[in-house]
Amino acid sequence: MQQSWRWFGPKDTVSIPDMRQAGVTGVVSALHHIPNGVVWSDEDIRLRQRQIEQTPDGEPTTLVWNVVESLPVSENIKQQTGDWRAHIENYKQSIRNLAQAGIPVICYNFMPVLDWTRTDLGFELANGARCMRFDLIDFAIFDIFVLARDGARDDFPADVVRQAQDRRDTMNDADLDALMQNVICGLPGAEEGYSLDDLRTHLDAYGKIDADRLRQHQIDFLSEVVPVAEEVGARLCCHPDDPPFALLGLPRIMSTEEDYARLMDAVPSPANGITLCSGSLGVRPDNDLPGMMRRLGARVHFVHLRNVRRETEGLPNSFHEAAHLEGETDMVDLIAAILEEERRREAQGRSDCNIPFRPDHGQDILSDLGQNSQPGYPAVGRLKGLAELRGIMEALSHPRSAA
Repeated sequence: MQQSWRWFGPKDTVSIPDMRQAGVTGVVSALHHIPNGVVWSDEDIRLRQRQIEQTPDGEPTTLVWNVVESLPVSENIKQQTGDWRAHIENYKQSIRNLAQAGIPVICYNFMPVLDWTRTDLGFELANGARCMRFDLIDFAIFDIFVLARDGARDDFPADVVRQAQDRRDTMNDADLDALMQNVICGLPGAEEGYSLDDLRTHLDAYGKIDADRLRQHQIDFLSEVVPVAEEVGARLCCHPDDPPFALLGLPRIMSTEEDYARLMDAVPSPANGITLCSGSLGVRPDNDLPGMMRRLGARVHFVHLRNVRRETEGLPNSFHEAAHLEGETDMVDLIAAILEEERRREAQGRSDCNIPFRPDHGQDILSDLGQNSQPGYPAVGRLKGLAELRGIMEALSHPRSAA
């Protein structure tokens, strides 16, 4: 398992020296400043590589940019509107440019409008640590009373609507604004400013796009770009919905093992693969993460290891991001399944035996508190998670474990 770390570029509060001290070898990064649908140029890619692989005085850092997360799929492509065909051609060229630079793994998602959704970006736990949280009642307040989406009440159970009304009555304008900002934080382009009217406009664009149509649009997209990935030796891997259930009346198509199996069958190329995110998928009690790794592992090109604690039953539900070994997913069994897949690949002579992973998200602890890091990406919290995951890997790989 190739130990990796997500880096948001030079403005990230976690530096290249920090990552070197963490002991990772791979860096997961993206060119967030380039608008969706625009080609990632050779020059921009090479600049990010130099920022990762060389110190300012030109000395090697021993780090490599091993995974792109993410090369965004534009809303035009997802909806098949406007310049979507030109955007697909640009996507193909970006794949070629990344492969030419030696970056083989490209993560993307096909979530409409939302990249991820939380209602609290700094929920305080009993031990004083802070984490991201999705509270279903708060989200209902946002959807029904702040966004005021038509039909929103009908998308929630009656008891959730009642609780949302009661809680809404205790909130002031500042509370509602904070909730809105937390939800909007997960929208692409939110850092440049995103209004409720912008969100309403994007939601309206999906009024005639149901899950079946969105699935077909994804297959159409992959049918175009996967042959290019095959040609240049790149591996695409789709990230699941986060959270993995319907929100805001939008279709969700990458939430379950069945969703992934359907997509792998529809485009059966090895270049069409999976980002197995144990945090996103683990929100659903019907997702068996170790089992998914064992059944679909041949197509898993990238892994996110994090954990969640479900707070309510059923779907949709409330949850918060737990410490890496303390949530719903059996992390020991999942890592065992990943190591099993790596051994199978080695026996088959595959070149991608060493599956890249990163400790996804982390709780704010110790000096993280007050650092104002990217939500979910503190230094110490992720380092703690990586250390725990590394310990499992070492124990399962030790010769005595096979005795």
